[in-house]
Amino acid sequence: MKAPILVVKHLPASGMAIFPFILLKSERLKNDKEIVNHEKIHLRQQLELLILPFYLFYVLNYLFNRLKYGEHYLAYRNIIFEKEAYDHEKDLNYLKKGNWFGWLRISKTP
Repeated sequence: MKAPILVVKHLPASGMAIFPFILLKSERLKNDKEIVNHEKIHLRQQLELLILPFYLFYVLNYLFNRLKYGEHYLAYRNIIFEKEAYDHEKDLNYLKKGNWFGWLRISKTP
């Protein structure tokens, strides 16, 4: 998947995917294959859910997790979409293998 990459210096995170763009905090991150792959996984998730529902589910999952875990970091890391992206960001062939709707098969936090 080829996605336009934009550098946004004041981005609150290292990277972010907002269909169809990958936003990165610095120019040097363009060479970080894992972060770019992580964001490409999010772009595919957005396509799977026809874009807008992805954002709704993402926010609702975060809010639910925030109530469950009580803190931002645990709530964020346990968003089902983040779990898939973090679990597979090192596998640069993950998206080529198919794995559509992989976030549905993510295991629960112990």
